[in-house]
Amino acid sequence: MAIFRSHDFRSRAFGIAFGVLATAFLTAGCAPLMAPPYAADYEALDRLEATRPGMVAVAKAQPVDPQDKVNTLGLRRAKLVSPSGSFAQYLEDALMRDLGEISAYDPKASTRIAARILVNDIDLGIVNGTGRMDVEVTVTRDATQRLSKTYRAQTAFDSSYANIVAVPAGQAAYPRLVRALLREVYADPQFVAAIGR
Repeated sequence: MAIFRSHDFRSRAFGIAFGVLATAFLTAGCAPLMAPPYAADYEALDRLEATRPGMVAVAKAQPVDPQDKVNTLGLRRAKLVSPSGSFAQYLEDALMRDLGEISAYDPKASTRIAARILVNDIDLGIVNGTGRMDVEVTVTRDATQRLSKTYRAQTAFDSSYANIVAVPAGQAAYPRLVRALLREVYADPQFVAAIGR
């Protein structure tokens, strides 16, 4: 009987602890959550490096207004924010970091990449979550336009009806969405030609 009571007590204690954590998480649902840091797709960068790109500068990504709808992401009751201040800046930083990894970044280069985010969305479904990002990329060299094209990336991830599962899953999915978008850009022969020597 004592064993049963001990087991019952532990079960109730676990249930209470889990309930307190879940309540704390949901209560803090209105508090902003930080998007995780971007991590490069090194296979995509290796392929881009093999094309022998020229030196490239990166213009200020748009839109810069942190209140613009593409710079504000809602994960149900929670708000996802960029550690860079805006998701446009997050994308710009990712571009600069990637080009730097293959020694192709030079802020004074005559070839310049400009990016404008058109769609930036993470949707937490009941079972499956999705992400979508559309970005207009323009490449100029000495004020002559060499490329103007819109790229789209979509990702999918496991979600849940429960916020305590779905919200962190959506948060973790964001850098993967940016990586998928940049993978599309780097693999495009038109982009490769535009930044080529």
